[in-house]
Amino acid sequence: MASLGGERVNNPTIMKSPSGSTQKVVNVQYYGAKGDEDSDSMAFEKAWKKACSSSTPTILLIPKNKRYLLKPMNFRGPCKSRVSFTIMGTLEASRNQKDWDGRISRHWILFSNIDNLTVRGGGTINGNGKIWWRGSCKMDASMPCISAPTALSFNSCKNLRVENLKVMDSPRMHISLEKCTGVDASHLTITAPHESPNTDGIHITHSKNVKIANSFIGTGDDCISIVSGSKNVMATNIVCGPGHGISIGSLGAHNSEAQVSNVTVDTARFIGTANGVRIKTWQGGKGYAKGLTFKNIVMHNVLNPIIIDQNYCDSQNPCQRQVSAVQVMDVLYQNIKGTSASEVAINLQCSNDRPCRHVLLQDVNLVGVGGDSAKSLCSNVQWIKRGTVIPPPRIHD
Repeated sequence: MASLGGERVNNPTIMKSPSGSTQKVVNVQYYGAKGDEDSDSMAFEKAWKKACSSSTPTILLIPKNKRYLLKPMNFRGPCKSRVSFTIMGTLEASRNQKDWDGRISRHWILFSNIDNLTVRGGGTINGNGKIWWRGSCKMDASMPCISAPTALSFNSCKNLRVENLKVMDSPRMHISLEKCTGVDASHLTITAPHESPNTDGIHITHSKNVKIANSFIGTGDDCISIVSGSKNVMATNIVCGPGHGISIGSLGAHNSEAQVSNVTVDTARFIGTANGVRIKTWQGGKGYAKGLTFKNIVMHNVLNPIIIDQNYCDSQNPCQRQVSAVQVMDVLYQNIKGTSASEVAINLQCSNDRPCRHVLLQDVNLVGVGGDSAKSLCSNVQWIKRGTVIPPPRIHD
């Protein structure tokens, strides 16, 4: 009989899930996973095939106290019934970059086209990113810019739960949600060194009805990045730092059209980040970012606590001025306080041709780290002030 986290690896058995329902257990050790220095990829593929084809709800169990080395994995659906991918041990990415040759290099662990999937368990997902970072053009300008894999990706999944996991040192983004609907992510700890390149904590694209809650994220890039096609996204009770803050964007790169709507960040703490809450768009883009709410937020020594940058340019060459822009509108900043590590605590730099519209600042109190006064810079923005707003918005030409 199998046991959660134990060493007994007999045939899959039936057990009660935390919710009380009956579920089959598929233990990866039964399919040959040993948790030593050899790859366990084949064993995981066999276990997944068994779990996904089950007509009854199934727990695919990765036992604790073991470290399983995996090459790039694609756990494909659809599955016949609910699967709970329960990680109690540690999953560790292959240290050999050649294992990605001939494969989709953007992914390490990919779940695709699965409904009613749960990934949980209290274990660790270690992306072994150091072997990728040292060859990054962002770390060494003499190196070529190559694509690095995201640690944990979800593509075209519906009714997805991701909870109670530690994800660390991804080569690139840690968790990616693409074309997903109905996502509940909570109690996550996502970490990477502050100098690690492009290591966003959670990246959301073309997904809707996404909730992220009760999580700590500290990486080398955005704690949460929300890009085109995202709708109805809520992040609550987030601790962010180090990193680049929580970002809407970047949007509109290469003259593309972007659409983001109904995003709420409610109750968050930013600690020593490069940005707090940020909206960033490229010149030349089209579309909109609207219905954006940032409230109940505390900043601790944040370089740019509140920032809109419609002249974003992440390029080695200067970006030429272009007329069109992604329209930013209906933005609320409410009950935001704390300290700015720079002189400018509020920096709203909007497009000459598509000014930011309906930006409301309400009950904001941001000062310098030593309690000194900070200032705001605003260009091409239609703003409204309610309550006390420190520093007060000022138009800068």
